[in-house]
Amino acid sequence: MSEPRTYEVRTYGCQMNVHDSERLTGLLEDAGYVAAPDDLQADVVVFNTCAVRENADNKLYGNLGHLASVKEKHPGMQIAVGGCLAQKDRTTITDKAPWVDVVFGTHNIGSLPVLLERARSLEEAQVEILESLDVFPSTLPTKRESAYAAWVSISVGCNNTCTFCIVPALRGAEKDRRPGDILAEIEALVAEGVTEVTLLGQNVNTYGVEFGDKLAFGKLLRACGEIAGLERVRFTSPHPSSFTDDVIAAMAETPNVMPQLHMPLQSGSDKVLRDMRRSYRQERFLGIIDRVREAMPYAAITTDIIVGFPGETEEDFQATLDVVRKARFANAFTFQYSKRPGTPAADLPDQVDPAVVTDRYLRLAALVKEVALAENQTFEGRSVELMVSEGEGRKDADTLRLSGRAPDNRLVHFTPVDAAGTRVEVRPGDVVTVTVTHAAPHHLVADSPVLSVRRTRAGDAWEARTTTKAAGVSLGLPTVGVPAPLADAPACG
Repeated sequence: MSEPRTYEVRTYGCQMNVHDSERLTGLLEDAGYVAAPDDLQADVVVFNTCAVRENADNKLYGNLGHLASVKEKHPGMQIAVGGCLAQKDRTTITDKAPWVDVVFGTHNIGSLPVLLERARSLEEAQVEILESLDVFPSTLPTKRESAYAAWVSISVGCNNTCTFCIVPALRGAEKDRRPGDILAEIEALVAEGVTEVTLLGQNVNTYGVEFGDKLAFGKLLRACGEIAGLERVRFTSPHPSSFTDDVIAAMAETPNVMPQLHMPLQSGSDKVLRDMRRSYRQERFLGIIDRVREAMPYAAITTDIIVGFPGETEEDFQATLDVVRKARFANAFTFQYSKRPGTPAADLPDQVDPAVVTDRYLRLAALVKEVALAENQTFEGRSVELMVSEGEGRKDADTLRLSGRAPDNRLVHFTPVDAAGTRVEVRPGDVVTVTVTHAAPHHLVADSPVLSVRRTRAGDAWEARTTTKAAGVSLGLPTVGVPAPLADAPACG
C-alpha cells in the first residue's frame, strides 16, 4: 500500500483567508492527504493568496519561483494557487509560472482535491475560477488550528464600493447564512470543547441584508448569549456606516459578547473618506466610539488606517491624527496606500509622493504606539481574566512565561507560578486570573503570582489533541490573536 500524499497550506492576507485555509486543510485530509512534517517537503503545496496589497503579487511569484527548482527535485510534487490573487490573475499565474498545477478561485475552494487529481491524471494545469458561490463554504470539511477558539462565517462577499478595495470584485456580493445554520454550527463547536468564537464577515453588521432583517446582527449576538458553554463571542469586521445602536446594546447586554470592537476608520478626513467612497464622516465615527464607551467603559477599540490615499493633503493627514488622539485606539493596523489595478482609486489623480507617504506613515505609527502604550498603562495593577493561548508569545520559551487574551483581546504574557513560586500547570483554553505588573504598546505583562486557575472543557479539548501543533497550515504573517485579524491586509469593513 502506497504512502499517503502530504500537503502544506501557506496562507496570506486577512482573517477570511485564514478560515478558508482551515477548510482547504479539512478538504485535503478528507481526501486522504496528511500534513507534511516540518522537516520534509510536502507533495502538495497550496498557496491561499491575498490581493489587497501591491506586494502580494511579488510575494506570490517570488515563492513560486523558489518552488520551481524544488519541484524539479521532487517528482510528482504539485503546486496549487487559490484565494483572491488567483481569482484576479487567473491564467496569468500559469503563464508566469507554468510549473503551477492548479489555480482555483474564492468561490470554488471545495474543488481543490478534484482539480489536483485531474491535473495528475491529465498531466496538465487545471484552472477553474467561478464567478459566484456554488456552495456556502461553511458546509465544507474544516480542520481548525485551535482546539479552544474558532472562526464562524456568517456571510461572505461585500456590497460596498470602496474605491481602494478590490475584495468585492473577487469575493462577490454579500451572501448571508441563515441564523439557524450559524447557531447550529456554534453549538456543534461548543460540544467539541470550543469556548470562544469569532463571527466573521467582510461586513458583519450588514448581516441580514439578504433576508431583509436590518436588526439581524444584534439578534444573532443575543442568540449567542443563550448558548450554554460558550464563554466568549467576538466579531470582525463591522462598517461604521452600518453600525447601529441595537448592536451596541446587544454587545453591552450579552455577557459572553466581549468588550472589543474592531472598527475600520481608514481616514479621519471627510474629504478623503468621500474620495474613498466611505459612506460616513469623522463625526459619525467618533459618535459611535463615544456610544460604545458609554455602554462599555472598558471596551478596547482597534482600527485600520490607510495613509497616502490619492489627493491626501497634510491637512487631511492631520485630521486622521486628530481622530487617533480622540478615539484612543488600543491598537491600529496602519497601511501605506497601495495602488491596485482594477480599483477606481488606481486611476485617481494626485497620487501622493512615496516619500511623503512614508513620512506620514512613520508619524502615524509613532502616535498609534504612544496612544496604545498610554491605554495599556491604565491596566497596571489591575487584575484581568485570561484565556490561555497557544503560540502567541514568541519569547515565552526564553522567559518561561505563558500568554493569554483578556476579554477585550489584549495580549498578556504571564508567569505561571503561585504565591509560593511553584509553577502552575495550565493548558491552552484554560482560564487564569493575573495582576498586570507593567505595560508595553502591544502587550501587557503579569509577573506577579497567578491568582486563580480554572480548568475548562476547552483545555480538555486541547489536551485531547496531540501536543504538537498540526503542521498543515502555515501562516505567511504573524497573527494578532487566536483567532484575530492578520496584519497584512486591512479589514474590508
